[in-house]
Amino acid sequence: MFKILEKAELNPSMTKMVVEAPLIAKKAKPGQFIIYRVDEFGERVPLTIADTDKEKGSVTIIFQKVGYSTMLLDKLNVGDYILDFVGPLGVPTELFNCKKAAVIGGGAGCAIAYPQAKALFNMGVDVDVIAGFRNKDLIILEDEMKAVSSRLFVLTDDGSNGVKGFVTTALEANINSGCEYDLVIAIGPVPMMKAVCNVTKPHGIKTIVSMNPIMIDGTGMCGGCRLTVGGKIKFACVDGPDFDGFEVDFDELMKRNAMYRDFEQKARSKDCRLLKQAEVD
Repeated sequence: MFKILEKAELNPSMTKMVVEAPLIAKKAKPGQFIIYRVDEFGERVPLTIADTDKEKGSVTIIFQKVGYSTMLLDKLNVGDYILDFVGPLGVPTELFNCKKAAVIGGGAGCAIAYPQAKALFNMGVDVDVIAGFRNKDLIILEDEMKAVSSRLFVLTDDGSNGVKGFVTTALEANINSGCEYDLVIAIGPVPMMKAVCNVTKPHGIKTIVSMNPIMIDGTGMCGGCRLTVGGKIKFACVDGPDFDGFEVDFDELMKRNAMYRDFEQKARSKDCRLLKQAEVD
């Protein structure tokens, strides 16, 4: 059992939790993830580790309430316990001491981009963080990202925060203005990561993307998280979640990720039997 130490609503659809998990906090590195299960009847859900505190023995997770299991997790409060909280899983991000890097997060992906930027910044790298959201009400971790970057660019699709555009808008502008990035890390919706790679590839800038395919066991046994990278089958849970963005078959991944979209929509609906039961509990 893993105790919830802190809980905060970052925006109407996203929640931050700090969980007591000293063994995970001791070993976790940027890019790795955990798999949680709320109770014995719950499904296994992967979440990237947003931050750790080794002295406190805690792990921070940030999740978007998009399905039954994340809604169920959000019903828990400080002092409650999560049944299973397993990790760290996956291969840590291969960070190298480059001169200048751009770390790009889209929406919920900023929760994963933050520890990457933090690690690079603490290594002495000149880090630009580019964060994109649909509107200003959905912006998260702005202060945290600002603290671990040389420059922070926050854009919204509708311009409601004063800067309209996509993450690629700022990335292209920076490159065209003479920014010589040695590394770009992009984390967020698959179409966004694909668009980032389309910008960086002509310039030959090393680009790492974090994959989020359907995942079940986290050990490579189920094959649910398979994707094609460089023409070969890879498994995000044990080979990733980070991959060379120029080698990922994004179109195939988008099709696979859409397989359970109707089921997720049903889980969010008021007529969903599972949701009604959660409200009763």
